[in-house]
Amino acid sequence: MFLLEPLQYGFMQRSLLVAVIVGIICAVVGSYLMVRRMALLGDAISHSLLPGLAIAFILGVNIYVGAFVAGVLSAVLIGWIHTRSPIKEDAAMGIVFSAFFALGITLITIVQKTNKIDLNHFLFGNILGVTVSEVRDTAIIAAIVLLAVVLLYKELLFYCFDPMGSQATGLPVHWFNAGLMILVALTVVASMKAVGVILVLSLLITPASAAYLLVPRLHQVMLVGSGIGVFSSISGMYLSYYYNLPSGPAIVMVVSGIFFLALLFSPTCGLLTQFKQALKPDA
Repeated sequence: MFLLEPLQYGFMQRSLLVAVIVGIICAVVGSYLMVRRMALLGDAISHSLLPGLAIAFILGVNIYVGAFVAGVLSAVLIGWIHTRSPIKEDAAMGIVFSAFFALGITLITIVQKTNKIDLNHFLFGNILGVTVSEVRDTAIIAAIVLLAVVLLYKELLFYCFDPMGSQATGLPVHWFNAGLMILVALTVVASMKAVGVILVLSLLITPASAAYLLVPRLHQVMLVGSGIGVFSSISGMYLSYYYNLPSGPAIVMVVSGIFFLALLFSPTCGLLTQFKQALKPDA
């Protein structure tokens, strides 16, 4: 009864579907970011969506399109600053995402002065308020992301673990880098209604990081991370429903809790596991 009661409502059915989709694609794409040590890229792109959202709303076009364009533009600008100046990539990310975020907040404030609409749910998420069209858009984005990962899995694996080696073998590494940024932008766009642009980094990185502590191979990290992401998203929604909590933060709290459990009890590198092994007398 506890599990079935929320399912009698259409908004919970739609939210659960989006939670499953977002939990999967965030873990899959986040696995690449973790391997490439580019977690800040997800944060930069997520914060950079805001001006695109506001401009799309002002122009009356699909906000997902505006968010995606802004995300890709921020990624291109980061790469341009990094390649055309002595500024390091992490500094370029900080410069771009803070500038885009400030512009987005300014535009949202201007929009709210003349329109009685709350755009703040894009900051913190509102998965319980997803519409049928938003479920459809999220599913389409997820299908594109997962299809790209399946078709280019080996190449992306080689590029992420050995960029210099992949370049030496003739792989178009610049295109792979651009493609990875596009996948991140698409994933963030798909996830923004669930957890918001501020918290999306947690769902991108934390499930994959927890899985990385438990399994050794990238495809296993993707599978286990997807399971953790789906479980966290659904659990967070139930917490939100029964205890009247904001959905995005509830999801992030669950996935963060799972990560710290993995950090403590990982069979190979868990803190408590290592402590117990240290206490064992030498044979």
